[in-house]
Amino acid sequence: MLKRLFDIIVSLIGLIVLFPFLIILAVAIMVETPGGIFYMQTRVGKNNKDFKLFKFRSMAQGSDKKGLLTVGKDARITKVGHFIRKYKLDEFAQLINVLKGDMSLVGPRPEVRKYVELYNDEQIKVLNVKPGITDYASIEYFDENSLLGASKDPEKTYIEEVMPHKLELNKKYISNPSIAHDINLIFKTIQKIFK
Repeated sequence: MLKRLFDIIVSLIGLIVLFPFLIILAVAIMVETPGGIFYMQTRVGKNNKDFKLFKFRSMAQGSDKKGLLTVGKDARITKVGHFIRKYKLDEFAQLINVLKGDMSLVGPRPEVRKYVELYNDEQIKVLNVKPGITDYASIEYFDENSLLGASKDPEKTYIEEVMPHKLELNKKYISNPSIAHDINLIFKTIQKIFK
């Protein structure tokens, strides 16, 4: 209950403070390429339930039909998209998901159904909590695109190396969920962005 209250207050303040900047971002997205401001993708949330995740659109419309993973200097990413992805600005739209109750500010990053189906009995436990905008895995794999871009088989690398390690990091958070832990991870994420 306290975590939910924390999520609502912080996400609401965040949206209010960032509103002028987010309007500029939305206009830049609309001016560069046709399509909506947001990209909505089905992800798996708490209790294995699907929900629509919001992101500011960083790719040309319909790009998700060409693959789920973003690899290296992906040609589908727009010029504005490169900027907003570099600083994780596309993720700010998920404050809407937090307000709706689909997500928390901090928690395991929500995955698409295709990869959740590969989880083993231990890994599936990450779905016992609400997914979050940031977590240990988000910080450690801040530049995941480049990592996958260096692989000869990005999807294999993701499934066999990246995803299992991310899930281990998720368990680290789940073992000690608290407001203090959340605040610590939020500040670590902000530090990572500015670095």
